[in-house]
Amino acid sequence: MSVLVSPSILAADFAELGAELRRVDAAGADMIHVDIMDGHFVPNLTIGPAVIKALRPHTAKPFDVHLMISPVDLFIPAFAEAGADIITVHPEAGPHLHRSLQLIKSLGKRAGVALNPATPAEVVREVIDLADLVLVMSVNPGFGGQKFIQSQLQKIRTLRGIIDGSGREIILEVDGGVNADTAPGVIAAGATALVAGSAVFTGAPEDYAENIAVLRQKAVGAK
Repeated sequence: MSVLVSPSILAADFAELGAELRRVDAAGADMIHVDIMDGHFVPNLTIGPAVIKALRPHTAKPFDVHLMISPVDLFIPAFAEAGADIITVHPEAGPHLHRSLQLIKSLGKRAGVALNPATPAEVVREVIDLADLVLVMSVNPGFGGQKFIQSQLQKIRTLRGIIDGSGREIILEVDGGVNADTAPGVIAAGATALVAGSAVFTGAPEDYAENIAVLRQKAVGAK
């Protein structure tokens, strides 16, 4: 599986999100990472399904939607209908992770499990048959631009073993402090997808392609 790059629009220019999506699409993004925060589960407030629906026509790339909201189950159908392709939830965001993943799959979407820095990797083992993506948060969720937490590298290695043991093709994604310096270690530990906000949306729009290329080059060099 090649290294996937999923630019996080949390770092984009919110005054022209549609244009920003088109720019990173043309610049070589594999997916578009969309962070949904409710100001309750995490200390920040971002966007809802209406914005997802408005952005959907601007790119054909998969929407990699990370729900940092609680209770999460109530909102899953709305994000599915709005155009999410992958819907990722936290074990702590509802009473029944297995049921949440079943709901996502029943709506025809790919299901993801997100692990906060203090959430153990072993949680995934119990739902590995339903997971299409596992997201390791290498910062505490809520804000962009944070420093990578080095202890998460061991969690990535543990998850790599769990995924390989399942025999299933599951994306192992890392989000938080991912840049040209941290990407090689992340990929060497076993990740297959990088969420990058500041590392992609730095400089002028014409720089996005080079930013993605450098990130991918550094990552591929670590494999």
